[in-house]
Amino acid sequence: MNIIPLGIWGGYPKANSATSSFLIEQDGFHCLFDCGSGVLSSLQNYIALEQLDAVVISHYHADHIADIGSLQFSRIIQYYLGQPSPALPIYGHKQDKEQFAKLTYKEQTQGIEIQEHSSVQIGPFTVTFCPTVHPVYCLAVKFTVNGKSAVFTADTEWSDQLVTFAQHADILFSEANLYEEHLGKSPGHLAGSEAGTLAQQASVTQLVLTHLPHHGDVSDILYEAKKKFSGPAEIAEVGKKYELL
Repeated sequence: MNIIPLGIWGGYPKANSATSSFLIEQDGFHCLFDCGSGVLSSLQNYIALEQLDAVVISHYHADHIADIGSLQFSRIIQYYLGQPSPALPIYGHKQDKEQFAKLTYKEQTQGIEIQEHSSVQIGPFTVTFCPTVHPVYCLAVKFTVNGKSAVFTADTEWSDQLVTFAQHADILFSEANLYEEHLGKSPGHLAGSEAGTLAQQASVTQLVLTHLPHHGDVSDILYEAKKKFSGPAEIAEVGKKYELL
């Protein structure tokens, strides 16, 4: 499994960048996790849009779905050019029925429901889901293939469920949107120390921080995470290929 960060920011993208999102690859299958602002531009540095095989959406805040409409339009353009593709599956929860309905578009994309504490086969991946603590319903996601697993917290406050969900993951991509001085003051997000504690309690092999704030020095967030986690930890690097062999 190869995992390539496409963006690392929460809320909105910095200049020439994208919000937190990932391209997950295995045996020529390409899955996109979250599709916020700037993601389609970044994605095209690695694959053509028509090579995308599936999309998984954690929740319906704009920084996770803003480019869905553009993705759908890209496929209808290919249709008009005489290069149609099968309907692209977009996996999302149905707690917000209005937003879920928008995942299906003119036979170009097809919304497929996902549910907490369940699993679905997406190409070569077994994908499982866990609810997070966020102002809107949100799902953390685990991709497993060939005995290797990658967990993405999506957006969340501290959650004991996530400790269990992420147990012994080979890599944990954790949101870390808060500096320590903001801990408990912004609902739905983790500070660096909490991301590190989550990784330590879940006994994961590697921690990668994402969904970062735009202000301050994010190396301070990494510093706090490393104080709690004894394994290797880093800030997600756009374009870096994280390989699970």
